[in-house]
Formats: sequence, C-alpha cells, structure tokens
Amino acid sequence: MTTAELRQLVRDNTLAIAALRESQSQTDRQLRQTDQQLKQTDQQLKQTDQQLKRTDQQLQQTDRQLQQTDRQLTRQLCRLETLFTGQWGKLVESLVEGNLVELLRERGIQVEATFTRAKRLLNGREFEVDILARNGTEVVAVEVKTTLAPDDVREFTEKLRTLKTAFPEYAEKTLYGAVAYLRVDAAADRAAGRQGLFVIRATGNSARITNAAGFTPAAW
Repeated sequence: MTTAELRQLVRDNTLAIAALRESQSQTDRQLRQTDQQLKQTDQQLKQTDQQLKRTDQQLQQTDRQLQQTDRQLTRQLCRLETLFTGQWGKLVESLVEGNLVELLRERGIQVEATFTRAKRLLNGREFEVDILARNGTEVVAVEVKTTLAPDDVREFTEKLRTLKTAFPEYAEKTLYGAVAYLRVDAAADRAAGRQGLFVIRATGNSARITNAAGFTPAAW
C-alpha cells in the first residue's frame, strides 16, 4: 500500500469514526429526550391517578350521603303512610261501626254486640278481623279498607274460610262477610258483591250498604 493510499485510509477511518460518534451523540440525545418524555408521562399518569382517587373518594362520599338521604326519606314516607293509613282506617271503622247495627238490621240481621280489631292466634300467626257483629245465631265479619282493591276481596274471602277455626265460639253460627271502604279500585265492590259479601261504602259521616235490596249474602 502506498503512502497516499494509507493516508486516504486513515482519513476515511477518521471520518467514519467521527460520523459514528455523531450518530451515537444523536442517539444519546434522543434517548435522553425519550427518557425525559417518559418521566413526564409517568408524572402525568401519577397526577391522573391521584385525581381519579380523589374523584372516587368524592363519589363514595356522595353515594354514602345519597344512601343516608334515601334511608331518611324512606323512614319519613313510612311514618307518613302509617299515620295516613292508621288515621283513615280508624275513621272508616268508626263510621262503619257507628252505622253497622242499623245497616244490618235493615237487611234482617239483628245485631246484639259489635267488636273491633278482634284478634286470635291461628297456626302461630295473628288472625285479625276489623269488626265483628253478632247475635245469638249469626255473626258478620267486616273487613275495613281505605281503598278496596280486588286483592283485598280475594284475601278476605280466604280469611272467612278459616275464621271459625280461629274463633271456635262461632262454629255453630251462620257467618256472613262484609267489606267497607272509602274508595274503590278496579270495580272491587262489584267483585265483592258477586262473592256474596255485604258492600259498605263510608260517605261523609255515615255509611251505607250498596248491595241491591234483594241481595242474599253468602254463608261461610
């Protein structure tokens, strides 16, 4: 190899080494830049995670507050419903009991005594009748509802079938049933009449039997 060729080879190697070093420098700068971006991204992710945790805590606190508010509203509604139902139920019972003797007398049943909220235990469960009216041979059980619905009629007829078991002292008496109400839903009054029940509607400060004049009650 000549001196000129050797010099050229050295120059080429020198240029190649310089280019390699520049490439390495660029790569190092890019790596440092990428590392910085990753650190920034990681910091942003941490901040986002902290924000999500704070948001989750706020949501949990809001949910607890909503649950507490819901429980309070439910308790208040239950108290109001109980108060309303109880007061109206007592009103209906008062109206019906006040006129019941005369109403049944007009239908040929001579009442000697009436009882409200008669209770017994039947198969370990409480069995209650809102009003009982009786004489020596007959007894009339009255179910009182603020709003009379078809399900009330069905449940009451089932109660009538077991009433003499709960009240064995009436086992030898003829048992009749009656439903009394302030309001009626889905023609439940007509359904009660078809079941052979006296239908008593409380109106104003009195009550009246709405069955036709020739109605014959079912004996249970």
